[in-house]
Amino acid sequence: MLSPNSVTRQLNDQISLAKAFLVIAKESNNLQFAWDLSAQIRNSQVLLSNAALRRTPLTTTESETAIRDMALLLFQAQQFHYDSATMIMRLKAKIQGLEEQVHSITEKSSKYGQIAAEEVPKSLYCLGVRLTSEWSKNANLQKKFKEKTASKLEDNNAYHFCIFSDNILATSVVVNSTAINSNNPDKVVFHLITDKVNYAAMRAWFTINSFKGVTVNVQKIEDFHWLNASYVPVLKQLQDSETQNYYFSGNGGDKRTPIKFRNPKYLSMLNHLRFYIPEVFPALKKVVFLDDDVVVQKDLSDLFSIDMNGNVNGAVETCMETFHRYHKYLNYSHPLIREHFDPDACGWAFGMNVFDLVEWRRRNVTGIYHYWQEKNVDRTLWNLGTLPPGLLTFYGLTEPLDPSWHVLGLGYTNVDPKLIEKGAVLHYNGNSKPWLKIGMEKYKSLWDKYVDYGHPLLQHCNVH
Repeated sequence: MLSPNSVTRQLNDQISLAKAFLVIAKESNNLQFAWDLSAQIRNSQVLLSNAALRRTPLTTTESETAIRDMALLLFQAQQFHYDSATMIMRLKAKIQGLEEQVHSITEKSSKYGQIAAEEVPKSLYCLGVRLTSEWSKNANLQKKFKEKTASKLEDNNAYHFCIFSDNILATSVVVNSTAINSNNPDKVVFHLITDKVNYAAMRAWFTINSFKGVTVNVQKIEDFHWLNASYVPVLKQLQDSETQNYYFSGNGGDKRTPIKFRNPKYLSMLNHLRFYIPEVFPALKKVVFLDDDVVVQKDLSDLFSIDMNGNVNGAVETCMETFHRYHKYLNYSHPLIREHFDPDACGWAFGMNVFDLVEWRRRNVTGIYHYWQEKNVDRTLWNLGTLPPGLLTFYGLTEPLDPSWHVLGLGYTNVDPKLIEKGAVLHYNGNSKPWLKIGMEKYKSLWDKYVDYGHPLLQHCNVH
C-alpha cells in the first residue's frame, strides 16, 4: 500500500473514486450504470480480500483485468458529465470522512497505548508479592539489609546516584548495569526512594542480590514528613476538587484534551521528588539522578568531575533533530511565559542529570520550582509532566553535557545505531518500555542482558 506502483493501492484508489461516482449515479437515476459500478467494486474487493487471506501481495497479472474494467467504468462516468460541483462536494465529504476515521483510530491507538504502558504486568506484581512475603517472614534478611547500608551513605567521596521508582525490576536493571560497567563499583552508592507498597519488596530484592559491591539504600517517600500540602504545591493542588476531577474522574475539563495530559502519575510525588533532592539528601554535595527506564553501558564516574560552571543541572540538550525547544513545551500565549523565557531556548531531558546540590541550596532552586508550580494551578502555563516545570526551574542554571552521556528515544522511535553504541546512558522514554509486551523488540536485548532470567524468583513469577 505504501508503494506508488502497488496494484493493491491502485485498486483501493479506484474503489474510492468509484464509490463517489456510484452515489452520484444513483442520485441521477442512472441505475444501470450504478449497478455496473457496484458489481465492479465488489469484484475488486474480492481480489483484495483473497490476497489478504493468503497473505501474499496481488500480482499485476491477476489484477490487470479488474483494473482495466474499473478504469473503463471511471472513464465512462466522466463522459456522463456529472455536475462538477456535486462531484467535488462528494469527494470532499469522502475525504472528511476518512480524516475523521484516521483521527478516531489515532486517538484510540494513543489511548490503548497509554493504558498498556501504565499497566503493571502480572509477572512484576507477582515478584513484588513474593518479595514482600519473604521480607516479612525473614528477620535475618532485615538484619542483613541494615548491615549492608550502614556506611558510605553520606560520604561525598563516593559516587552517589538516586532513583525514585515503584518498579523493582526496572530499578534493578539500572543498578546492575551501572555496577557492571563501573570501574570502581565499591565507590558507587545508590539511593532508592519508593512508596510504602513496594518498600519491603524493594529492600528484600536489594538485600538478597549483590551488585559487585555497590551500596544500595532504600527509603520510602512516606517517611519524609515534611512533604505535605502546606509545603508542596502539587500536594496542595491534589486537595482541590477540580484538579481531582480533571485527573481522576476522566470527566472534567476539555474533553479534547489528550489522555496523556490527564494522567494522575504526573501528580505523583515520586515524579516530583526530583525537585526536592537537596532536602532528601541533606549531607550530599553532588548526585546523579537516573530514571528507572534507562540502561547504563559506560562508566559514569567522570560525571562527578564535570565543571558545571556555576550551574545546578547538568543535562543533555534535546533541541537537535526532532526534539524540541521551549516553545514546544510551554504556553507562550500566557504573558508570564512570554515575558520570562526565550521560546527558542534549547530544551533538555530528565533521565540522566548531574545536580550540584551546594549550588542548588545557595540559589534556592526548590523555591523557584514552587513559584512556577503555584502559578500553574489552572494548567495554563503547561499541560504535562515534570519536564515543563523543570525547564522553568532550571532556566539559566543548566550546563549542557556531551550528547553521548544520554541517548534518548528507545521507547518510541528509531535511534541511530552509532549513537546507541557510543551512549553512556540509554533512555527508553516513551510508552514502549522494555519490560512490557509493547516494548520495541530491536532494543529489548540491550535491557535484557542486565536481567538474570534464571533467578528463582523471576522464574517462579514467569518474568521473561
